[in-house]
Amino acid sequence: MSVGRLDNRVAVCRRVTSDCLSLAAACGGTLVGGCCSPLTVLPAETTAESMQDIQHMERISPASTSLVAGAATPLGPADFNLSAPREGLATPADRFSPLVKMEIKVERASSEQMRSKEEEEEEEEEEDVTEQTELEQFLNNINISEAQELCISESYRMNSPHETQLLAIADSFQRQYSILYPDRKPLLLSPLNEYGVRKFVSTSLRPTATSHCDLLTWQGCASFVADFLSLEPLEPPGDLPTQLFSSTLVLQRQRATCFEFASLLCSLLLGVNYDAYCVSGYAVREMCLLDQSLQQCPLLEVQSETPDQEELENQSTKPLREMKSRFLTQQEKKKQEAEAALLLEQKLKEEREQQPADPLRGLRVHCWVLVLSGRRSVQENFFIDPLTGNSYPTDSEHFLGIESVWNNFNYYANLQDCRNSCTVSPQHLHTHRGSKNSKKSLSGHTGLLFDLEDLKMWEPVLHGAIYKKHLVRDVLERKGSKMLSKLIPEEEQPRVFEMPRSWLTYVTVSEKDLEARWPGRKKVIGYRKAKLERFAPCLNLDGLVTRLTTYRDLDCTEVAVVTEWYRYRSDKLEERQINKLHNFTAERFSYGRDFHLLFHRWRSLSAGTEREMEFSSGPHLHGVARRLLSPDEMKEHFEGRSDFLQYRHVFFSQHCTPQNLVNMNPDLKSLHVLKVVERFRRNNSKPANEDVAERVFLVPQRRFEVTYHLMDHRFIPSKRSFMKPQPGHQFTQDMVTTFQVDLSEKPLYTLALYRILKSLMKDEEEVAFQVQESLKEVRDIVVCRQEEEQGIELQTRVAAAAKVWRQRKNRETMAKEEEKTLQQQEKDVLAPFMIRLGNPKTLSREEAKQLYQSCLSAFRDKEAEHTGFLQQRYDKETEELQVKQKWYQQSHQQLSQQQVEDYQNYCAQKTLKISAIQKRLDRQREMSQSKYNALDQKLRKHHQLADHLSR
Repeated sequence: MSVGRLDNRVAVCRRVTSDCLSLAAACGGTLVGGCCSPLTVLPAETTAESMQDIQHMERISPASTSLVAGAATPLGPADFNLSAPREGLATPADRFSPLVKMEIKVERASSEQMRSKEEEEEEEEEEDVTEQTELEQFLNNINISEAQELCISESYRMNSPHETQLLAIADSFQRQYSILYPDRKPLLLSPLNEYGVRKFVSTSLRPTATSHCDLLTWQGCASFVADFLSLEPLEPPGDLPTQLFSSTLVLQRQRATCFEFASLLCSLLLGVNYDAYCVSGYAVREMCLLDQSLQQCPLLEVQSETPDQEELENQSTKPLREMKSRFLTQQEKKKQEAEAALLLEQKLKEEREQQPADPLRGLRVHCWVLVLSGRRSVQENFFIDPLTGNSYPTDSEHFLGIESVWNNFNYYANLQDCRNSCTVSPQHLHTHRGSKNSKKSLSGHTGLLFDLEDLKMWEPVLHGAIYKKHLVRDVLERKGSKMLSKLIPEEEQPRVFEMPRSWLTYVTVSEKDLEARWPGRKKVIGYRKAKLERFAPCLNLDGLVTRLTTYRDLDCTEVAVVTEWYRYRSDKLEERQINKLHNFTAERFSYGRDFHLLFHRWRSLSAGTEREMEFSSGPHLHGVARRLLSPDEMKEHFEGRSDFLQYRHVFFSQHCTPQNLVNMNPDLKSLHVLKVVERFRRNNSKPANEDVAERVFLVPQRRFEVTYHLMDHRFIPSKRSFMKPQPGHQFTQDMVTTFQVDLSEKPLYTLALYRILKSLMKDEEEVAFQVQESLKEVRDIVVCRQEEEQGIELQTRVAAAAKVWRQRKNRETMAKEEEKTLQQQEKDVLAPFMIRLGNPKTLSREEAKQLYQSCLSAFRDKEAEHTGFLQQRYDKETEELQVKQKWYQQSHQQLSQQQVEDYQNYCAQKTLKISAIQKRLDRQREMSQSKYNALDQKLRKHHQLADHLSR
């Protein structure tokens, strides 16, 4: 080794050792070792002799420990394998090497350390000034009020002693990592926040629990983050960011890098008890730049083929049983779906191959989220791309390598080989197949291993740090051994450095953020042959929230289908699809709108318009579930009818238009109907040969055809055909043709057949009326939809609540007015007489005098009736008392003492009642005249009679 090379190596060793000494002093210990030997922090009580012994042992055996001071992890013979690959990310064999290998690393590092100290200081000062200027300009551009500025916690602007100590450990980890792995990029450990303060990345995660139902699952959290933020691509794309803004500021700006996307999503997932980690690594160009032009739109569903007309007609009849295995049918269907998916994948692959190759493949830095199994019923590890909210398996080809992962408890550097993307190489897989901690992860798995406690695959920054599962386990152990700990004192465990608490304040997602959802309250995403537009509720006056436009070509120039979703519309419209390929428009509605309409589809034909409608059959008047109306026919499907009708098919003549038949006479001939076919379900209360299964009305031929249900053990149903007699002709048995399956049954007599014919003729009139009502309903629905589209109204939750409140207030006001009117009418003696005249506003002289005389006459009659009623009561009670007294005089000698007492009580009660009636009768006679005079004066002063009576 040359002298210059040795001097360079010594200089590097001194610089690293001096930095580590400062770290050891901060930790309260003493540093042992150098850059070529393990770095160990010893307690302050360690003597000089013991330190010399340790240094002597290290010179004899250069076995290595971990990168972080305070945790010794000796490596085995595999760590000195000089034939291990050095390209890409390093393997565990590259963690520590002998002096010869270390010398090569130091030579590479020495060339970067040869700059003079003055030049370094000048450059650092210039960088600090530049960064400070940029941060000041950025903070000035952010619209934060002075009140918000004062509410910002001091933790945003400065570091606590605990955080300062953590930054020293992170710097030591970064230096040793750079020396041991010079081919790998530096780790993202302590970027600057929005105030230019260095913060450790793990402390930038703040577990955030929320009460919003939409954010209680990983799907809801990922969807919200992907929708709420807009991407700021990394510049340059191959370097780690120097700044990592807080999630609180990211929620205000709604703009973020992929690392800030992942930090916010990881905080939300940790708050709802997912085992989530941020991942720093490399991904494909499309994922880093949020280019989804080669992906299938998630809202785009494969449209199933519409059933044939014959199937719709025969859906009420029982299909013939196919002698075919259901298992084979399912397997064949799965095979066809797999072939279609494979064909689509091949097509997408061909389109990707046509794209120009990415010169930065494998170098583009990206950050995403890792969710480990074990919590919230997560069975397998998976990745979440925070930019799109989609989940991927851990061996997905979209992710090309991993540098590190972290959560709010620790930070881990990846020591696995990622040259084959996120899959383990066969050599690495063979090396760790015998690992006890890896057996479970390796079974049936070829991706990276995420056993973060395995130090051969992951290197933590903080050794012995507490995990969340450790905290849960400790709590359970304390509860179990609470009584035992009182008897046996616990041994004090050596204290280890723990991760400080997050410097972020509580991350709040408001209801307004959930409603606004997208930056600028709208977002446009381009997919393969599709464009997806999202809008915040009530942003558009028509209630449009989502529009999906699919195209026929990759250049997205020829529109195929436009699908729109709506919310809060008063007409209950939820979805509209405009299909330009097949030239039809379809609308879907929610329950509760007029006509009970759920679905409406129409398309223009050469002869007219074809319309298809679906209804909520329960509340519908005629039980219609589906209706299809075309220029030459109408089909209706029914549910829940008491007459068991389930299908009706009406054929019209070709020279008429069904919409013009609404005002015709309710007659099948007047409606230009050629034939009506009706099918019925089985009515078990009737015999099968009497229960009608199908009946046909042949209008031009004046004939009815009736088909009955199949009898048991029969393959042919019974049938009857009736000829409708001409006007003025009598019914004869020759007008009926019968096919009877059971020959043992007696044929019906002429009278019974005539009654069936009369019933069919009556049913024909009812069918004509229902057909006309159906045509009228279709016309009314079309007119109603046109009026609704011209005056669209939105009913948000607030507007709906206000509307309900206004309606309730209106009802209360009307009730009060009616009550007030009734009270006034009760006070007004002329109210009953005015009602007879129709409540006129003005009265003539004759009408006024007539009302005056009528009111006085009615009062006299009422008083006379009341006086007569009292007189009748008085006479009746007096007569009963006299009869009782007469009975006592005749038989008082034979009465017992009890009977005498009963008689005396009876006489006392009757006397009291007669006396009360007498007083009421006298008072009535005295007050009758005074009441009459008072009424007369009141009528003369009445505002409607005063002018006429004063003349």
